[in-house]
Amino acid sequence: MGLDVGSRRIGLAISDPLGITAQGLNTLQRQNKRSDFAQLEQVIRDYQVAEIVIGLPLRMTGAEGMQAEKMQSFAEKIRRRFRLPVHLWDERLSSAQANRLLRETDMSIKRRGQVVDQMAAVLILQSWMDARAGG
Repeated sequence: MGLDVGSRRIGLAISDPLGITAQGLNTLQRQNKRSDFAQLEQVIRDYQVAEIVIGLPLRMTGAEGMQAEKMQSFAEKIRRRFRLPVHLWDERLSSAQANRLLRETDMSIKRRGQVVDQMAAVLILQSWMDARAGG
């Protein structure tokens, strides 16, 4: 499962059973830690998730900033809570790429805003799977 974690929403993606392609799921609206984890737990159960890939927001230089530290802390909480392997993956440009791809469609600006997190999660998970398959 791939996650694009923001302060208001969590974009979700899941891989096919063979781990070749990523597909988006409905974006979670964040409320509080308990609610966020309950929603994630439901997705993990429903899709029999075995691993989680979380986008790591690095600076363009590749350096880690405050947001990266927050995401590392979030990843550790996920790892402890669900007892699953959690991988942090460079998410630089994933949201920008998602926005660019969505602009190329005839989708309304409002609808694009609703699916950009989902698309970013798909790009994060797909990139991680591609790198793992090639390595």
